[in-house]
Amino acid sequence: MPTTSYRILLVDDHPDSAMFLARLLQHEGHTVRTADCCAGAKELAAEETFDLVISDIGLPDGTGYELMGELRSSHGLRGIALSGRAQPEDVDASKRAGFEEHLIKPVAMPDVTGAIQRLTGNAR
Repeated sequence: MPTTSYRILLVDDHPDSAMFLARLLQHEGHTVRTADCCAGAKELAAEETFDLVISDIGLPDGTGYELMGELRSSHGLRGIALSGRAQPEDVDASKRAGFEEHLIKPVAMPDVTGAIQRLTGNAR
């Protein structure tokens, strides 16, 4: 278990992927809320406080890039991008949007845990 638990906003439009990753994060001790689109994520962020966002890039009503920019500016959230693309320009686009980590799908839990630790400075 992590030494610290975080409130995570998980945004993914693939229900099975979102449910699986949410369960793994909850098993690690984190509180996780999920959204399947930009609008749902913005609504949750307006209603609740989160420590960080983990978001897919391709969403039905926008991009994770747009979402991260808005959540970072309006709520100060830090983020981890989930993407099927691993080219340098994809990673650069994530960084420009405000994501601090860029993970390639399918993600392994140690990669997610490592990204969370790097983002929060909570190394085990």
